[in-house]
Amino acid sequence: FPVTIKTMEILLIGAAACCTALILSAWLMTFARWFPIDGIDGKFLVDYKTMIRAHVDYALMALFNLAFYAVGIQIELPVFACWCVAIGGFTNPTIFTIAAFDPNFWNKTQWRVFSAISFVLTTIGFLTISWRLVAHFMEN
Repeated sequence: FPVTIKTMEILLIGAAACCTALILSAWLMTFARWFPIDGIDGKFLVDYKTMIRAHVDYALMALFNLAFYAVGIQIELPVFACWCVAIGGFTNPTIFTIAAFDPNFWNKTQWRVFSAISFVLTTIGFLTISWRLVAHFMEN
């Protein structure tokens, strides 16, 4: 029992990172709307809607990390998949965060590579955990 919890602690770290980014993005958007600062609002944060996407995605990914951790207390989850969810769960919303500040984000090769790696990690993590949950169901 304790070994399973220790191997999944990365999910708690991933959740904490997403919650931190969630709060920081909320404050950034609040200040951008309520207290616009010349040179920052519209020039620094160029795409408010994309920042909202990041904000929502951080919340969802934090919840997924916490949910998988909770499930993992009862069902042993593959450690590699937990790492993939924690890393991909943070980097996926970060893609939107960076894009909110850079209007040419989607045209830059380094961000396309970053996005592809992030999507692959997240997919591997989510599918592996999903398959483990189905396997557990089929075993019982």
